[in-house]
Amino acid sequence: MSRHYRISHRTTYSYDDDVSDSLGIAYLVPRQLPWQQVLRRDLVLTPDAPDRTEDLDYYGNTATYFQVTEPHRVLDVLATSDVVVTGEVHSDEALATPWELARPAARADVADAWRAQDLALASPLVDQTAEAHAYAAESLAPGRPLGEAVVEMMQRTHRDFRYDKTATTVTTTVADIFAKRAGVCQDFAHLMLACLRSHGLAARYVSGYLATTPPPGKERIVGADATHAWLAVWVPGDGWLAVDPTNDQLVNDRYVTVAWGRDYGDVPPVKGVIFTEARSSTLRVEVDVAPVEDGA
Repeated sequence: MSRHYRISHRTTYSYDDDVSDSLGIAYLVPRQLPWQQVLRRDLVLTPDAPDRTEDLDYYGNTATYFQVTEPHRVLDVLATSDVVVTGEVHSDEALATPWELARPAARADVADAWRAQDLALASPLVDQTAEAHAYAAESLAPGRPLGEAVVEMMQRTHRDFRYDKTATTVTTTVADIFAKRAGVCQDFAHLMLACLRSHGLAARYVSGYLATTPPPGKERIVGADATHAWLAVWVPGDGWLAVDPTNDQLVNDRYVTVAWGRDYGDVPPVKGVIFTEARSSTLRVEVDVAPVEDGA
């Protein structure tokens, strides 16, 4: 089985005075993966950016670099794509590996362990705090199967931390999340990353989209979806196990992967620098993840 999605992600910046120069980086192109096929993708900038290029970053994400030199008070970034997702399948035997044996530093016998090791280290938004280490220890009993331990940690995070859009910002630390016991999807991902990495496990931050369904009897509201974040844990010899603590579930064919890295700071949808005398600005984001019927 597979699911086909048509995705539209519009980011609009508005300013109260001219911007003479805007330089940016966008992570808006979904990844081509064994379980995800990108049929079509496009990125339109208004005003146009004559100076624009694409490159793959260290983690294999598509980064779009652009510079808009035409004076403007509105910058519109529209990314569209058609993606087919089948979802990942993991071996029961690999998930049953004792978690201590899933540390990349101890698995020189596994070909990609050296690369995974980078994602077992602390990163700017994922401090390996003592509180994170203690919280993880409750799930990481000696000899416990990796898959079982990770799923329980996901369930505990979902239960113990409240979803609250007003509680945090993009620069919130792991210590802040523990203090407030609240946050949004990127915070829950950062918290679990800190917990797992503090015990030597490799885990990566993943950004993308989650296809949602309207309540019974209600129509889909076009443009009402949002970007989403989750995490994936390295499983020796079997890829990465992706889990979503925000929704307390394993990642499946309703998730579209755009980019991954150490934390949110590696793969924000759009970031940049502007040159202007504007005193105020607004940001508007509209995301739509629409299921596509065969033949559409």
